[in-house]
Amino acid sequence: MTATASQRYLSTRGGAYDLGFEEVVLKGLATDGGLFIPEEIPQLPPDWSSKWREYTFDQLAFEILSLYISSAEIPSPDLKDIIVRSYGTFRAPDVTPTIALDEKNKLYLLELFHDQKGPTFAFKDVALQFLGNLFEYFLVRRNEGKRGKERHHLTVIGATSGDTGSAAIYGLRGKKDVSVFILYPNGKVSPVQEAQMTTVLDENVHNLSVEGSFDDCQDIVKGLFADAEINKSHKLAAVNSINWARILAQITYYFQAYFSLLRSSDFVEGSKLRFVVPTGNFGDVLAGWFARQMGLHVSKLVIATNSNDILDRFWKTGSYEKIPVSDPSSDKSTPLPTFNAAHSSGVKETLSPAMDILVSSNFERLLWYLAFEESSSSTIAQRRHEAGIQVSTFLTSLRTSNAFTVPSALLTAARRTFESHRVSDPETLSTIRTLYHQSLPSSLLSLSHPTSGTLLNNRSSYILDPHTAVGITAAWRSSEQEPGTHHVALATAHPAKFAAAVDLALGAEPGFQFKDVMPEDFLGLEKRERRVRAVGMGAGMEGVRKIIVAEVAQEVGDER
Repeated sequence: MTATASQRYLSTRGGAYDLGFEEVVLKGLATDGGLFIPEEIPQLPPDWSSKWREYTFDQLAFEILSLYISSAEIPSPDLKDIIVRSYGTFRAPDVTPTIALDEKNKLYLLELFHDQKGPTFAFKDVALQFLGNLFEYFLVRRNEGKRGKERHHLTVIGATSGDTGSAAIYGLRGKKDVSVFILYPNGKVSPVQEAQMTTVLDENVHNLSVEGSFDDCQDIVKGLFADAEINKSHKLAAVNSINWARILAQITYYFQAYFSLLRSSDFVEGSKLRFVVPTGNFGDVLAGWFARQMGLHVSKLVIATNSNDILDRFWKTGSYEKIPVSDPSSDKSTPLPTFNAAHSSGVKETLSPAMDILVSSNFERLLWYLAFEESSSSTIAQRRHEAGIQVSTFLTSLRTSNAFTVPSALLTAARRTFESHRVSDPETLSTIRTLYHQSLPSSLLSLSHPTSGTLLNNRSSYILDPHTAVGITAAWRSSEQEPGTHHVALATAHPAKFAAAVDLALGAEPGFQFKDVMPEDFLGLEKRERRVRAVGMGAGMEGVRKIIVAEVAQEVGDER
């Protein structure tokens, strides 16, 4: 069967075209430094809304993924099996349940942390369980009948600001023919996040604690992918959201939330709907954008940032500028000054550390599509070529001048679909407290799949993690601007992963004890044996390369 344009891929910087799904998943990053995107965004079938309305999460995932993956690459029975294995471990029957927080004001929460395979409790499990099974599927197929040096051994590398690392590790631990290296900024992930990564002792898992920021880790990873020599010798693959499969897997839960509203609330087809997404690297909200472009009825996507507000500033000014984070008066009262020290790179440490990112990698993908749509050239090929040139120009300017500004037409196009809100640490803490005291709908009392620690006081109090609190704050603002519009905020992680923020917000509340927030999976985590390797400030890409080469050689034998 011939692949459609939505099942063929190109690089955002114009250096690669007409690639298959397997190739882009295993490569992760294009050789020209660009990110892979489908040559065309598929449109939903005419009867999708009625036909898919009662579908399970797995069924929705199959329909959506099939639009982007040719059955010639992954036959339909195999794709269904990958999906079942990826989501069969989730504790909620509907995998990513949508719950009502405030039915009167039409505010809902999409809970994305219900995987029970390992103590990860974060939205990235949805994508990384799928990606881990994809890697395994492709490797088994490539290595059939092969031995020793003939076998395809994948070296997976990733940078994490907290949740990607543990989710990737649990998706890949113990898998044959895979070595995984996770770089994280020393001291800048939560203790639970660090413990989740470093207490996994499988021989194929390697944690690297890097002196620096998340952006430093991400720059090292991107540098390694741009290095032809190590790509050839070690077959690098990406687990960060630069890997297209990460974005693809996340599209499904936007459809799941839409149909959940149709089935259980006053929401009807044609109702206004906004998704509100806590945003760091731009991958999660970009998945929502793909869903909207495919035909999902979404009126707006609301970006919620913390004080690392490069995206918020872009949507307000049209300039994407790497500058040290400002310190507006709304941030000055934050009770933990150590959470507000600006790193030398300009990144500010906040109570929502997974969003402490200066450069949002996936933003490049949106820029390409906006440039493509705004092109006036007559042929698709020429428009693609021009979009690649424009994105390359933007990124060159960012690298050399720390900034770029888009044409006004492109900014106008971006504002048609997105709006943005910046949320300070004091506002984050206030939102956690406010929701803790807010009366919850009776529907929460009958949940069949409550997650331990999010509902306390006989299910009358909901506990937010700080990232989700950023999203809820933005949702409240958006609701004031658009009263009567349904808002679905994405809940990205379990609150127990961020003890400092939750305890700051609720520690003085009568009867509150943080131990009640802790799921059973987290108990004793900090006491387990750990395996981690420190990477000094000056080591850089070359230092990490040496570690990778040595560790892989030890794992598989010095065959290289």
